Amino acid sequence: MIIFKYGGHAIAQGVSVDPIIVLLSELIKSGEKIVIVHGGGPQINSELEIHGIKTEMVNGLRKTTPEVFEVVQRTLSGEVLRNLTNQLIGQGINALGMSASDGGLMRGQISDSQLGLVGEVSSVDPEILRTLIGKGVTPVVSPICVTTKGQGLNMNADLVAGALGGAMQADVVMFSTDVSGIYRNWPDEDSIINNITVTELKEVSKKFEGGMIPKARAAISAIESGAKSVKVFDGRDAANLKAAFAGKSGTLVVA
Repeated sequence: MIIFKYGGHAIAQGVSVDPIIVLLSELIKSGEKIVIVHGGGPQINSELEIHGIKTEMVNGLRKTTPEVFEVVQRTLSGEVLRNLTNQLIGQGINALGMSASDGGLMRGQISDSQLGLVGEVSSVDPEILRTLIGKGVTPVVSPICVTTKGQGLNMNADLVAGALGGAMQADVVMFSTDVSGIYRNWPDEDSIINNITVTELKEVSKKFEGGMIPKARAAISAIESGAKSVKVFDGRDAANLKAAFAGKSGTLVVA
């Protein structure tokens, strides 16, 4: 079982078929059971700019007013989700697009009132994913969630993927992003770590900035809640993905 977090920076733009989708489809056809969780930061930024809406990032999380959330939800659970799902279907995969809240999968709560409608995971019930996978369906999950009262929340896709990885006791949670892996001395690329334990990651992540903060949190949470391993790698081309699956690139996190 693989949870594949498809980072927004790694999603190919301006192509009819993303080479990563082709490779993932080949893996699924070969028998791999994969749940895809996608981000969409660059796509959200483009939409916000078009509409003249300003926002800011705080420790890798987007401050989300109701106005920002409207764009975030429409972009993630609309444009990006449908685009990826459609491409998978075009490759012969029985894919189903859903938001993180659908089918009782996940509920969230406000993580910090100063960040607005930004959520953190409060509960996970992966039964819907197990049912879909058992029927040969590949779930594609948008990180839009809701509270138990139905309030929509903008959830960080790394944290959603990590929570699902733990709940599904995944063999590996793969974080496809725009950096080569986890750097011991962030952001020094020459300090990339090949293998690291959760205990070590907790220590080195104290110096992390920006989007690497939620990735480290997600990796730690995934392992501590049941996932067997986590891989963080540069997923901007299919060769890197193949290398990551072969254990030849990225950073492997274990218990």
